[in-house]
Amino acid sequence: MLTATVQSLRERLLGVHQDHKRIARSAFVLLLFVLAGKFIGATKEMAVAYRYGISGTVDAYQLALTMVTWLPATITNQLSVLLVPALVALRNDKAQQDRLLSEVEGAGLAIGIVFSLLLYFFWPHMVGFFSGSLPESTREMCRQMVVGMTPVGVLAFTICVSAARLQASEKHINTLLECVPAIALLVFVLSARNNTSIMPLIVGTTIGIVIQAVWLRILARRADGVPARPRLSLRAKQWPGMTRSLGMLLIGSVVANLWLPVDQYFMAHMGNGAIATLGYANRLLSLLVSMGAIAISRATLPILSEILHRGDHARARSTARKWSFVMLGVGLAGSVLAYALAPYAIKLFFQKGAFTSEDTIAVTSLFRCGLSQIPFSFGMCVLIQLFASEARYKAITVISVIGFATKLAANAVLIRFYGPLGVPLGTGVGAASVFICYFIWTRYAPLQTGTGEQNPRAD
Repeated sequence: MLTATVQSLRERLLGVHQDHKRIARSAFVLLLFVLAGKFIGATKEMAVAYRYGISGTVDAYQLALTMVTWLPATITNQLSVLLVPALVALRNDKAQQDRLLSEVEGAGLAIGIVFSLLLYFFWPHMVGFFSGSLPESTREMCRQMVVGMTPVGVLAFTICVSAARLQASEKHINTLLECVPAIALLVFVLSARNNTSIMPLIVGTTIGIVIQAVWLRILARRADGVPARPRLSLRAKQWPGMTRSLGMLLIGSVVANLWLPVDQYFMAHMGNGAIATLGYANRLLSLLVSMGAIAISRATLPILSEILHRGDHARARSTARKWSFVMLGVGLAGSVLAYALAPYAIKLFFQKGAFTSEDTIAVTSLFRCGLSQIPFSFGMCVLIQLFASEARYKAITVISVIGFATKLAANAVLIRFYGPLGVPLGTGVGAASVFICYFIWTRYAPLQTGTGEQNPRAD
């Protein structure tokens, strides 16, 4: 009986479609890279907690980093979604690849520079809104950090393009190299002579981003053999379609990326140290999200794009739904385990130096409430890659708006009952609404036509 069961299981595993095997292999490699990178990131957070604790310095750093990276991250997150399928389709045309990549990177550098200048000149008007009731000393530190970390926002586009090139080649070393800024920051924070200087945070973050950008660019050129020197022109034939798609995606991306600033806005009105407390909790939550969501997203996007490029839309949708449910279950199991281990992990990671036992209790409470988002984040990521591969950008935008509206309403209501805990709980409610919308849309929306043209009724 046991032998027959083992034989049956072996036959089922051998009969799994090759696409599922490729996704599983890529996801496993990515998971290892993510674990290594996030372990280093957690070590960096331990060093920051040891050196600065929950203080105005960390408040300023978290707020400045959000302001410097918000717009570049908003654009690059969606740009990578468009670039990977485009590069998959251009694998056999290196000349077109070179032109497209050169022009995208040139445009990105220009946007990053313009955004940095605007942020510098409009800073006095922005700080009053985002900083809430934070002390004047914290606001001044934040201003200095914004100026010092300017290269972080500019080089975000170079990093995005290089990472997309590697991902399209199904080489995932870019995921491991995301830990480079954390290593640089760790070195400078541990080398600091006092607990008040902001220079280790500024210099460590900036140098780390520069090293990451250069390293990724070298690896990307080796992977696809394309020089892709930045140029300021828009002559590639992919631009009209990409700009229309990017414009639609950016609406949803702007809304989705408002989640963190909105949370920081709510926390800023709860006193000094509140943003830092949420920041520590979010760092651990991002570790869990990355372990599943980033790994499965980057593993599925090039493969789903390839399946759709072959015209097999039904298989792409079936593959995405199956992996979505797998990841939903994985996220639920991981959340239960993380809830039980939270106080011990946070004490181990952070409770040193200026980070006290009271801080551990505060961060643990926020972290546990934030776990409500994990299963839905895991599940939705696969479906987002499917929608991106199918060019359902209008649907992505609509769902993003629905999710943000739900999250904003949940924040406003839950904070009245649970205080600061209402912020991460609101994120969980918003994530659940997004997953439900994606699942319903995927289940009932018509399939695309066999020619690759999108059915206009699908969105």
